[in-house]
Amino acid sequence: MSAVAGALATYAAAGRERVNAALAKRLADLGTAPPRLAEAMHYAVLGDGKRVRPLLALAAHGAVGGAGDGVLAAAGAVELIHCYSLVHDDLPAMDDDALRRGRPTCHVAFDEATAILVGDGLQALAFGWLAEAPLPAETRARLVAELAAAAGPSGMVGGQQADMEAAAGPRDLDHLRYIHAHKTGALLTCAVRMGAIAGGAGAEALTALTAFGERIGLAFQVADDVLDVTADTGRLGKTAGKDAAQNKLTFPALVGLDAARTMAATLKDEALARLERFGEAAEPLRQLAAYVVERSR
Repeated sequence: MSAVAGALATYAAAGRERVNAALAKRLADLGTAPPRLAEAMHYAVLGDGKRVRPLLALAAHGAVGGAGDGVLAAAGAVELIHCYSLVHDDLPAMDDDALRRGRPTCHVAFDEATAILVGDGLQALAFGWLAEAPLPAETRARLVAELAAAAGPSGMVGGQQADMEAAAGPRDLDHLRYIHAHKTGALLTCAVRMGAIAGGAGAEALTALTAFGERIGLAFQVADDVLDVTADTGRLGKTAGKDAAQNKLTFPALVGLDAARTMAATLKDEALARLERFGEAAEPLRQLAAYVVERSR
């Protein structure tokens, strides 16, 4: 393992431990929720997730000199939205997948109706967490607005709709970039922005980190499309080769595997250029950017 990979592994392990502890604590008290729903919510969130989005939030928080645990609400909330999106994405009406994170998807382990309610519950829980975060009221309001925009019809949800309609729409690079900038990129960019906002970032720092997040968000999806072609189901923890089987609009399908890899690497380089102003404080973001493009699962 290289020194850079080792440093990222150490940083990621510590970050995941913080985030997982915060998620477990948040899910430990679901009030009067029916036991089956509570069990399914735990199942959807507390599995073997990479936690890329909360790690980006923590790293952006550190890059701008943020301190304290208030950022955990931002990191946890964005992960709850991500987990809800996976539960709904796997439903028969969407991608109809049976495997996620190396185990049965939520609707397979429980049932379809429960899985729908799990997603609904996680979304509500995310915004409640932000509203109660130990941060100034103005910061909490900004974080709620950021997450609502990224997760809503002009962000992730809109991207999912466009993805479902892609088979009947234009099969060109601009349309594909639109889909993935919204379906995947919006929440990744939001994670970076939320971490920076929780850390008190100024306007110029936030602009630079937004540009970083946008490029990493798209690079993540390009790399994901490549992995669907090159990796097996055991490594991915989800069904490999499904994009091609469903004739989905993907970067390898549109531009070829080699060109897709080159695109991901170029996006990573463009993202890294936006971090120069932050110096050593942004090293975890640099390492995460490399991981996003070079990961094997």
